[in-house]
Amino acid sequence: MANQLHVELVSVEQKVWTGEAEMLVARTTEGELGVLPGHAPLLGQLAEPSQIRIKIEGGQTLAYDVAGGFLSVTETGVTVLAESATPAEASAR
Repeated sequence: MANQLHVELVSVEQKVWTGEAEMLVARTTEGELGVLPGHAPLLGQLAEPSQIRIKIEGGQTLAYDVAGGFLSVTETGVTVLAESATPAEASAR
């Protein structure tokens, strides 16, 4: 499935979310980063505080507030390793 991105969001306590996504957006110490299927391999440190947004099929976006950790992009997908990750409260933008 070249148009899907395999995403794993893992915290110290548990695997928070895993599945197929269209896109992942994260804020790293280098700035905001959007990851689409086929993205070049990358390792980034998450900014603190940060939020991970996962766009899944059907236009729905899942958002998680994360503290500490790293983002790893490989040929097989994206893994986010965070010290903590909790579902974000719905906020007005």
